Amino acid sequence: MITLINQISEFCGKLAAWMFFIIASMITYEVVARYVFLAPTIWAEEMSQFFQIWATYIAAAFVLKHRKLISIDTLVSHFSPRTQWFFELFSLLVIALFCAVSVYYGSAILNESIQVGRSTSTMLAVPKWMTESAIPVGFSLLLLQTIVEISQHISNPEQAQAISGDIDI
Repeated sequence: MITLINQISEFCGKLAAWMFFIIASMITYEVVARYVFLAPTIWAEEMSQFFQIWATYIAAAFVLKHRKLISIDTLVSHFSPRTQWFFELFSLLVIALFCAVSVYYGSAILNESIQVGRSTSTMLAVPKWMTESAIPVGFSLLLLQTIVEISQHISNPEQAQAISGDIDI
């Protein structure tokens, strides 16, 4: 199961990278269409926002897996490796809790949007659930990856310390 979750996180990270490339292509196309041909599109801005929302949320698990989250370890780096291990575990537990809350409330908002039939106020009138569903999906992926990281952190503390801060034991 751990291998499957890691593979899903890797796939989502690569998919997000391609989505950011597509966003750049859409924006470039829009700029050329608008300023060179004086023919702006009605879809480029909204679709680039749509892609950006999805890419950001699905990339979160990949970012955690590779430990590329922003961290400020000025204070923590002065503690012993064992204390640093506990801080890392605490951080992962906070991430898991935040993910669970986000999935719960994100799902409630998504269900409400589907029931009410909300859509964007643009010419495309894209249903809001298409972007709002990125929240429960992305945070579910992040929650699964966090559970994997917690499990690895607990089962192999030496490797977890080496990964989290290149700490010599």
